[in-house]
Amino acid sequence: MSNTIKKISIPIIAVLLGVIVGTIIMFATGYNPADAYTALWNGAFGDIYFTGEVVRQITPLILAGLAVAFAFRTGLFNIGVEGQLIVGWLAAVWVGISFDLPKIIHLPLAVLAAAAAGALWAFVPGFLKARFRVHEVIVSIMMNYVALHVSNYLIRNVLTDKADRTENIAPTASLRSGFLESLTDYSRMHWGILIAVGCAILMWIILEKTVKGYELKSVGFNQNASQYAGMNVNRNIILSMVISGAFAGLAGAMEGLGTFEYVSNKGGFTGVGFDGIAVALLGANGPVGILLAACLFGFLKVGALNMPLEAGVPNEMVDIIIALIVFFVASSYMIRLFLERLSKNKSKKGEK
Repeated sequence: MSNTIKKISIPIIAVLLGVIVGTIIMFATGYNPADAYTALWNGAFGDIYFTGEVVRQITPLILAGLAVAFAFRTGLFNIGVEGQLIVGWLAAVWVGISFDLPKIIHLPLAVLAAAAAGALWAFVPGFLKARFRVHEVIVSIMMNYVALHVSNYLIRNVLTDKADRTENIAPTASLRSGFLESLTDYSRMHWGILIAVGCAILMWIILEKTVKGYELKSVGFNQNASQYAGMNVNRNIILSMVISGAFAGLAGAMEGLGTFEYVSNKGGFTGVGFDGIAVALLGANGPVGILLAACLFGFLKVGALNMPLEAGVPNEMVDIIIALIVFFVASSYMIRLFLERLSKNKSKKGEK
């Protein structure tokens, strides 16, 4: 069995196993799986409005998945995507409410501000990793909490006068689309989906078609060999984290400029950044896989809202299924071993 087939098979098998085990859990707890999955489907695709909401949910998940995957592909684990998303959201809204500019300038400026804020927030763990060999997981996860509380302070004391949320951004900085909303019965679907797909293409071009992308992957595979070959390892570590953080910041812009059009105080994390880890794992850290994984997660999260209403099944059941999928993806060694044995058995039968 070829490596390509294995890479494709493992996420599919992980999803199937997650659904099967989730079905068993539903049976064991007295719920009807058929009703639950029907409600799940209807909640995502039973109405054009819900389908628009699925696309809206997919948009930041793609960018969060790209942020995690880009760091993975270059040998780093950026677990600070959540914090980078939060500061990107804050920066985008700040530009959206602070300037009076034509849309052709205002919207790109707000989007770029979000990317720059996320990149700056990721620069800190990248610099500490490169300069002092401090593990990026420790620094980036702590930066999440710094981002959460600093952004809450700035919202209450700088962007507003002790208010819990800012005013709405100017229409010239909005990603909202009357055309897309009319197509989906006035859902919150917006133009950000095009930015997300464009970033997936951009990641593929950087990593697969550029010399710098080759260097980044090389440093991820073996830092000593890369340094021996004349590559600047420290600079590439920082660059990798900065690009990863830019993708995360853009995920925040999708929320601030598209879905909500404001930023508010948060009692906790949004969860999108952490979901990006699962999206990247399920998508095998590749742009196409991430697009498909984000579609699956968006479908599950939006469809789950209908399960308590239509089937009486708590929507936390979907969180269990997602956790199971991630578990089986993380246990891909067992799936790979099973596929290898299956392939060997078939080859032996063919020889006979």
